[in-house]
This record gives sequence, C-alpha cells and structure tokens, in this order.
Amino acid sequence: MHPAKSVIFFTTISGAGFGLIALLSLALSFGMAQFDIGLFTAAIFAIVLSSAGLISSTFHLGNPQRAWRAFSQYQSSWLSREGVLSVLTLGCFVLWLGSAYLAGQAPVWIGVLVAFLCALTIFATAMIYAQLKPVPRWHSHLTPACYLGFAMSSGMILYALVTPEDMASGQIAMASLSLAWGVKLLWWQRADKTGRDADGSTLATATGLTGYAELKLFEAPHLTKNYLMKEMVFEIGRKHATKLRYISLGLGFVLPFILLVLAGFFSAPVILCALPAFGFHMAGLFVERWLFFAEAEHVVALYYGK
Repeated sequence: MHPAKSVIFFTTISGAGFGLIALLSLALSFGMAQFDIGLFTAAIFAIVLSSAGLISSTFHLGNPQRAWRAFSQYQSSWLSREGVLSVLTLGCFVLWLGSAYLAGQAPVWIGVLVAFLCALTIFATAMIYAQLKPVPRWHSHLTPACYLGFAMSSGMILYALVTPEDMASGQIAMASLSLAWGVKLLWWQRADKTGRDADGSTLATATGLTGYAELKLFEAPHLTKNYLMKEMVFEIGRKHATKLRYISLGLGFVLPFILLVLAGFFSAPVILCALPAFGFHMAGLFVERWLFFAEAEHVVALYYGK
C-alpha cells in the first residue's frame, strides 16, 4: 500500500509521546521520580509529541476540517476509538499534572489510569490496521504488539534522557529496545510467509468467477492507473524490502543500543548518548513504519493481476 507521510509521522511520534506519558505517570505515582521542573518539562514535551502526531493524522483525510466527525463512530470504528481515547488520555494527564503542580502531589490511581489509557490508545491505533482482513500481513496479534513495543522503547529512551542520574532507566531502555525489535523480527518472519492468498482469495474470487478453470487476465481492468492501483497496489517497497529492513534495524536498534551501553556501562554522559539514541531510534522507526505500509499487500491487487 502507498505509505502516507502524515500517517507514518502520526504512528511513530504519537507512540513516543504516549509511551513517555505512561512512564512518567507510573514513575510519579509509585515514587520512582520526584515532580520537579525537569519532569514537568518532559511531561510538556510528551504532550507536544502526542498532540503533533494526532494533528498530523488529519492531513491524510480528504476533508481535514471534518475530522471531528470521526469521534462519533466509537462503537464500530477503531479509528474513532483511538481519537476518543487519545483526547481522554491527554485530558486526564493534563488535569493530573495540574493537581500535582498545585498541590505537590496527585492521586496515585489517576496516574495508573493515565498509563493504562496510554496503552489502550496505542492498542487502538494498531487495531486500525490489525483488524483489516483484506491485508493479511497486518491481520495479526503481532501488529499491536509491535506498536506497543515501539511506544515503550521510544518512551523509555526519552525517560532515560530526562532522568540521567538513574542508571536503571538506561538499562531498562536497552531491554525495551531488544524486546520491541524482537517482536518486530517475529512480525517480519510471519509477513514473509503471508501472501494475499492467506485467506483463500484468488483472481477467481476477486472477479467473482469461481468454479471455473484457472483464470488469467486477458486485459487489464484499466488502461491507466487509478486510485486503487496507486494506493492499494504499491510495489516499490517490496522491491527494496530486505535492504530497508537492515537500515531500519541498524538505525532503530543497533546504534541506539550501542549508545545506551556506553552510557550505562562505560560512564559516558547519559544526555550525550540518550539524545542521539532517540534520534537514531526514531529514524529507524520511520523506515520501519514506511515499510509497514509499503510491503502490505491488499487483496484488491488480485483484480489487477498483481
């Protein structure tokens, strides 16, 4: 499928923002961090990341000014649920931060609730794609696991950046990186074995001519490219998939992991290591997410003989 830059930006940046919000909420709730100007700045940054990602998602709509209507379909649409949950999560987090700033502390249960809502929001975002049976590569429980894993890893690197005195945060960031990319490797392994015919779809079912001999296209359905061929039958990504996977793995895992090892075990400055580690990680995630869309094969491609 054709990768939309706004959706790639949305799924990566908002995931990092909500991941950091969840970690800050849990750390403050259980006394693992103190509410000071550093954590307050990190909280504002997390809100900016989440909000920027959500706003960018509207650029993919035909009529962005009507984006508010998506909130009304929460009973049947994961897209609508994701929108409702994101607004609810950010609202609860802002109110919780405000009470912590004014009173010096905030109810623990609200912090835990915010962290849970963050996970639920990221899960809803992933389910927008994981629910789609016409795209067999996406239709897997590993899809939400990847989204949650990468939100955790990117959020954890940011958390290590704002708590440089806590060596354990850097070690947890390394573990979260390993876990997230381990799940992604499993996702890629499954994707390589999952084609458009995974659900039994064939050219015969695409054209409605089942029960006959093997079908072959005599002529293409269209003389020129149309919307479906541009958006759903995108092939460039699959031609360079192996190379791009190595690039995403190198940028998103290897380089950040090395930098975090330098900070955690060789006394290198955490700030000087965690900041570029986050930059490399996000660059790797952008490539990974581009591939997520570009490698996807929609069953409508069978109608065009692809």
